[in-house]
Amino acid sequence: MSEPRVIKKYPNRRLYDTVESRYITLADVRRLVVERIEFVVVDKKNNADITRSILLQVIAEQEHLAEPILSQDFMVNVIRAYGTTAQVQVSGHLEQSLKQIMGQQQQMRPARPRPAADEPFKALSSIRTRDGDKDRDEHLETK
Repeated sequence: MSEPRVIKKYPNRRLYDTVESRYITLADVRRLVVERIEFVVVDKKNNADITRSILLQVIAEQEHLAEPILSQDFMVNVIRAYGTTAQVQVSGHLEQSLKQIMGQQQQMRPARPRPAADEPFKALSSIRTRDGDKDRDEHLETK
């Protein structure tokens, strides 16, 4: 297994991708996550691993979109769980639940490419045509 890609966070808050040799945005970090590219974000000043902090920023940015995943009540309850005896239990349960959901999504994906957008309508129109022909044929027989 290869080493994860290193992203450096500079004091000016900019993120620098050492593989692509360019500054990147949180949207680029999200793309790395979606594409399953392993990476680590390190603070340029002290070499501390700040990956979790950057991932939280990506989540916060996504939560500002039209359909957030996390409700306000959910976030309040997560905050309340910190520092309690339930913290480890909540963390484990959330991680397992999300893994299960993602696994189910993978299984539900079709093995073959999805049909073109108009294919279901083509099938319906052929059924209608056959039914229409049948009605027309029955009508002709009664004459």
